[in-house]
Amino acid sequence: MIGSYVAVGDSFTEGVGDPGPDGAFVGWADRFAVLLADRRPEGDFNYTNLAVRGKLLDQIVEDQLPKARKLAPDLVSFCAGGNDIIRPGTDPDEVAERFELAVAQLTSAVGTVMVTTGFDTRGVPVLKHLRGKIATYNGHVRAIADRYGCPVLDLWSLKTVQDRRAWDDDRLHLSPEGHTRVALRAGQVLGLTVPADPDQPWPPLPPRGTFEVRRDDIHWAREYLVPWIGRRLRGESSGDHVAAKGTLSPDDIKMRIAQAV
Repeated sequence: MIGSYVAVGDSFTEGVGDPGPDGAFVGWADRFAVLLADRRPEGDFNYTNLAVRGKLLDQIVEDQLPKARKLAPDLVSFCAGGNDIIRPGTDPDEVAERFELAVAQLTSAVGTVMVTTGFDTRGVPVLKHLRGKIATYNGHVRAIADRYGCPVLDLWSLKTVQDRRAWDDDRLHLSPEGHTRVALRAGQVLGLTVPADPDQPWPPLPPRGTFEVRRDDIHWAREYLVPWIGRRLRGESSGDHVAAKGTLSPDDIKMRIAQAV
């Protein structure tokens, strides 16, 4: 019975792509916190989301890990390194070494550390050429998890999020349904009975013609790819001046999810 949970990470864990009614993001970690809280007496669950979009592994270790260790929760979800891996010239072996040092810090201070693998990016236009690099990093993450006794939220094997409806319009972050499926899979990883099957097939989609695909690709490049490249060239991060969500009430999360539907 997990009574406290802290989420550590970047945009994926912050919940980018899953906006609430006020524009702030919900995301898989908040939805997962609700699943955990529902198994506790009312008011007997503490949840804090420290994740901030755009953060690199070392920034997460410096800014978020000390706070997570101080809170000493029953559970920490730790997803980091993805923004490092997609940068040109980074070595997944070296990133994994730093990731392991962080896992060692966490496991010495908290109850359980759940780590996550990266997604299979074969269908993501900007990232599909990094598929082998991500797979290498994933292998390290699983080996580290074995050494430290960490449950693994394996996103590579969650095949239903390879459907385009699982992704936001920017094609880099999950949609609300995608975040929901990850939250359900996280519950399964910890042995919870979840209210729906994250592997449930999507309804069939009508076929799209070449013109529609090309039109969508042009819109995506103009609205998302060009600004993303521009931030990279300027050395900016989407997380600059963004504060973590901090401590959240599961009841408030439920209300925001209901209002966003």
